[in-house]
Amino acid sequence: MNKVTNAIKKEQKLTVGEDFLKSTVALEKMKVIISGASGKMGKVLESVLKDKNDCEIVAGIDRKASIGNSFKIFANVCKVDADADVIIDFSHPDLLNPLLNFAKEKKVPIVLCTTGYSEEQVELIQEYSKVIPIFYSRNMSLGINLLIELSRKATKVLGDNFDIEIIEKHHNQKIDAPSGTALMIADEISSVLNKEINYVYDRHEKRAKRTKREIGIHSVRGGTIVGEHEVIFAGEDEVITISHSAQSKKVFAIGAVNAAKFLKDKHPGLYDMKDLL
Repeated sequence: MNKVTNAIKKEQKLTVGEDFLKSTVALEKMKVIISGASGKMGKVLESVLKDKNDCEIVAGIDRKASIGNSFKIFANVCKVDADADVIIDFSHPDLLNPLLNFAKEKKVPIVLCTTGYSEEQVELIQEYSKVIPIFYSRNMSLGINLLIELSRKATKVLGDNFDIEIIEKHHNQKIDAPSGTALMIADEISSVLNKEINYVYDRHEKRAKRTKREIGIHSVRGGTIVGEHEVIFAGEDEVITISHSAQSKKVFAIGAVNAAKFLKDKHPGLYDMKDLL
């Protein structure tokens, strides 16, 4: 009888332990605020987050407030009353200041996926990263960041013997040109070269031979192209091309979620895809 009683008690303890573990796991969901929640990328991000058992959307931010979603969308970031582990931003450069102020006040890490920031805004991001964790990348795709690393290596090997040109293609609704990703690629290539580099856009403003201190950057806008980037290394009698094509916006949303998971427990600082990889 005692053996049976002890077995029952042991089973009850196991059951209680399992229930506790399940409740603990449930409590460990990453709580996310989506900035730009009603935009195209915001909708894709929402879909990706809802498919993950370890994530929860607690609020959204967009120009028009809304309560029709499974979470409330606020038109003013200052009005957001939800507690969150991280903010993921796919919005507009105009929203940067209030977002950073909100993140600083609430001590919430923020993943910045928006493109088109000015030099002054990038400096502001660097300044705020001294007090809050910030993940900033002009492209959240793993593939694009691999393209950048390959381009850096190619530049080291090829040196001055090859001219470098970058072509980027996007849908007809994209408002900034060149893309933030194209500029990111150019910046990374420039950092490898031991000389001052000038970026030349589309080459329509001047009639002159190409110099060795140039990187050409060209933009195409049309249809529903999600995002294509091509780096051309043109030498004498041979051309090397490194390219990446995004088939869906989902790749950027997945990258942003991975960045958020990486960032949420980090100390203040400025992080990017190199840290994540």
